[in-house]
Amino acid sequence: MPDNTSGNLTDDLAGLDFAAVSPEEFARIVKGLSAKQLGEVMHGELRTRVLSEVFGRMRQQFRPEAAGQLNALIRWKITGETDEVYETSIADGRCTVSEGRSDGEPRTTLVLGDAEFLKLVSGNANPVTMFMTRKLKIAGDVGLASGLTRYFDIPKA
Repeated sequence: MPDNTSGNLTDDLAGLDFAAVSPEEFARIVKGLSAKQLGEVMHGELRTRVLSEVFGRMRQQFRPEAAGQLNALIRWKITGETDEVYETSIADGRCTVSEGRSDGEPRTTLVLGDAEFLKLVSGNANPVTMFMTRKLKIAGDVGLASGLTRYFDIPKA
């Protein structure tokens, strides 16, 4: 967890080696920050690093036994400073992640802000609750989107 020695949360988080932060530690960091604080740190190079690390870990945290025969393209649109699009493809017991929008037709598209995304992928938010409170917008297969977290090993803080 950042020690806040500089007193500047953005600087403290920018100094973290995200590749060395365990999923459990990441979940604790996210849980300890307000939505406002999460929004404040998700700018520029730090935002790029955080999104890259989170999506990069999806392959390792994928649970093929839970996905079974699922074949689906999931598009993620993270809104904030800019809109960033990533795609998660689940097929043949594997998960692949790509940055940017492909020509593929997603089975579901999730649209959410920076803070909500970080809470969702760190196990600090419930996708159904987020959808009901309009913090998560879903286009396409709502059932797939609501159960998406079961296909990944998401730590609890």
